[in-house]
Amino acid sequence: MAEAKQTYNAVFGDGYYAKITLGKMINKGGASGKIYEVEGRPESVVKIFHNTSKSATNRQKLQAMLLNKPKFDPVKVNGVDFIQIAWPEALLDDDKGFCVGYMMPLIDMNKAVSLDHLMQKAIRKKLNLSEKYAYRVFAAYNVALMVTELHKCGHYIVDLKPSNLYVYKENMLVAVVDCDGFSIKGEKNRYPAEFVSEEYIYPEGMSLSCEEMGEEQDKFALAVIIFRLLNNGIHPFSGSPKNTEKEMLTIQTRIEKYHYAYGLWPDKYQYPHPYSIHEYFNKETLELFERAFTKDCQRPSAYEWQEHLWKLMHSLKQCKENADHAYFTSKGCGLCSVENKFSKDLSNIKQQKQTPEKIRGIEVANLSTEKVREEKEKKHIQDIKMQRLFAVGTSLYLLFFALLFKMLMPAKAIIADISLGFQGLFVVFVLIGLYKLFKKLSAKVEYLKNKIISETLLVYAFIWMLIILILLNDLPQNLFDLAV
Repeated sequence: MAEAKQTYNAVFGDGYYAKITLGKMINKGGASGKIYEVEGRPESVVKIFHNTSKSATNRQKLQAMLLNKPKFDPVKVNGVDFIQIAWPEALLDDDKGFCVGYMMPLIDMNKAVSLDHLMQKAIRKKLNLSEKYAYRVFAAYNVALMVTELHKCGHYIVDLKPSNLYVYKENMLVAVVDCDGFSIKGEKNRYPAEFVSEEYIYPEGMSLSCEEMGEEQDKFALAVIIFRLLNNGIHPFSGSPKNTEKEMLTIQTRIEKYHYAYGLWPDKYQYPHPYSIHEYFNKETLELFERAFTKDCQRPSAYEWQEHLWKLMHSLKQCKENADHAYFTSKGCGLCSVENKFSKDLSNIKQQKQTPEKIRGIEVANLSTEKVREEKEKKHIQDIKMQRLFAVGTSLYLLFFALLFKMLMPAKAIIADISLGFQGLFVVFVLIGLYKLFKKLSAKVEYLKNKIISETLLVYAFIWMLIILILLNDLPQNLFDLAV
């Protein structure tokens, strides 16, 4: 005798009531429930909760989701509908009146891949995914669009991470599942999220439970996902630690301590990843990431990211060297630059293997623990010396221009006899000389690699020289005489 098929009462948001019968189980599901087909409804599936003890709470949350549904109509491409979100269509009751699950649209996982599979080149190659960089920008836009629409309804994903998002391989449209785990805004109450994942928790949220998290968590996690999609999968809080002798910090600890190495200022804990292309992003993109990842800044909203990524998509320049590559600014193609650097590094590694008598310039015979420790100590001492020299040099530089007027006062009459045009030309030559000097020194002095520092020093010199020209030539008085 055949086993009786399980039936449930489906209650829709508009009050419509129907009987549904479960088909075969297609997924054992995660922590919350199993996924089944629905007989006679090939476009739908149901999730049956593992735990029915929270029936009342589940019912209230699902009812809130049915009444406050984000506007995500299926996207039709070449006559095929692509479902973007598995939002509940109806809650399911058993014959005893317990809420046991819900019905939702079917997302064809055979056509989609987890978003984290799009991050790494090796995985893209293995899954036969396109290498076109523009597709990853488009995927980032679709994620931002999805989060924007949820936020408009007052809902938050909270456990927002690439492995919880899917993209259709054909067109990079985003598909979202497990929506019952979101933080849901009801008419009178909020129904909190159930999970949150490390490496995506915002710094201020470290002292909070996932039940207390909301929009700030989504804004931070969204920015991390966008950074990774634009930057070859590199996490914005990963990098190369400056002091390898100390214990390696986890990504989440680096987040908690705001160790963001891709911003306007160098991070004290780590250098950027050697194959990062962040320096090739445009100014507005870098500013948005700066706001998202540095302390005491207002994080960009999902809508800001949506608007910005829309502009990026329509301003991308195709690389002439590689049709899969694209770039943002006149700096050129960062992807080509990284690939060339990787090839060069790989060649150097192969060469080192062929000449094993030296490793990184050190004789094999000297690679004892004591020698390695001694080299690290020397490097540490050298770094401290360079810091002190830079501080002393900067102080002397600032003092020199501050005292330059007094030094030139004895020659005031001689200088005043020289035309202002020649004096101005001399100032220009001095500034050009300083610029070239800073550029040359930047190869040895790390701080001068920071454009903000070098440009600030140049502006400082220019302001003082301008003041000196005005005072030595009595320009305010002369200008007054000309006016009279």
